Amino acid sequence: MTNPQNTTRIYVDADACPVKDEIYRVAGRHGLPVSVVAGNFIRVPQDPLIERIAAGASMDAADDWIAERAGPGDIVITSDIPLASRCVKAGADVIASNGKAFTEESIGMTLAVRNLMTDLRSAGEVTGGPKSYSPRDRSTFLSTLDQTIRRIQRRRADQAATRQD
Repeated sequence: MTNPQNTTRIYVDADACPVKDEIYRVAGRHGLPVSVVAGNFIRVPQDPLIERIAAGASMDAADDWIAERAGPGDIVITSDIPLASRCVKAGADVIASNGKAFTEESIGMTLAVRNLMTDLRSAGEVTGGPKSYSPRDRSTFLSTLDQTIRRIQRRRADQAATRQD
């Protein structure tokens, strides 16, 4: 879906997102709207740029809501690999909360590894979960988000200049 206002929107898969406050700060600095999407009610700051979406209680309601709307020029914040894959295919820039950017080049392998690990866990082969979230992850996320916003802004400026020529 193409963003009708030609404004970058940040979509946040919010249920388990540890960097919501950082997203609000960076988005505010750039004047970008944020859609905070969760299965049910989630608290967000009172700010006209921040919209809270309670997508519904079904298993993938929040993921489906984001995937149906995110497209070129938008940014999706999620650590959910299948959602990241859907959004990358739709043309959105996708960033995990640890700062890892999902791209067309990386998403296939990331999805394959995720599926393999899911199969191994269901067979009882793998124990333990993801590593804990660190200050370095937070710093990397902030840097990646800021770089992504600036890259999208440059791309839009270049496109506008090309249309004027």
